[in-house]
Amino acid sequence: MTTLTTRRFPSRAALDAALAERLAQALAAPGPSALMLAGGTTPLAAYRSLAQTPPPHDEGLHIVYSDERYVPSDSDASNFHQTRVLLDALALPPAGVKRVRTELPLDEAAADYERQLASLLKSSVRLGLGLLGLGADGHTASLFTVADLERARGRLAIAVQRPDGLSAVSVTPDFLARVAEPLFVVAGSGKEDAVRALLAQNPHLTAWRAVQGCPAVEL
Repeated sequence: MTTLTTRRFPSRAALDAALAERLAQALAAPGPSALMLAGGTTPLAAYRSLAQTPPPHDEGLHIVYSDERYVPSDSDASNFHQTRVLLDALALPPAGVKRVRTELPLDEAAADYERQLASLLKSSVRLGLGLLGLGADGHTASLFTVADLERARGRLAIAVQRPDGLSAVSVTPDFLARVAEPLFVVAGSGKEDAVRALLAQNPHLTAWRAVQGCPAVEL
């Protein structure tokens, strides 16, 4: 059974500060460890804040991504690109950043990312904090539909067709089940229904189904 705990903030600034602090704690954890970053606009302020004063981190730190749009890595729509300010500040070696190689054909990019994640899981790296977003439609990462969840069975990463017409590569429930501290970071209007459904552990909500294999989830 999955335990869901929640924390609310009086302002966006308070959320940003708390998230930056939580990320700093994750980065400073003794390694080797891995941190999963999410895309979207919600965590960007925390990433930028940390980049201004980079916290100490273990040399064995790895960064992975919850999902990635199938766009060039220097596109403003790329989650990797959006986090470059933090990656550059941390001065991580290329081997420490497990990104979706969108320069490959889509299916090859998904297979390559799955191999990277599988290699990480086979090592002694601990998957600690994992950030997740929550869409107004109830999706998380780039898992939008029941069909996406079905195709994800037994996989660590899959290619996805997003409702906005873009393709993407997403981690799967099987991978999320290996994350020790999955954390939904949610802000902005229009998501109230999705948040209520997640709090109610609605079995029809894609985001909830994606994390049902996790012992504990935070929101």
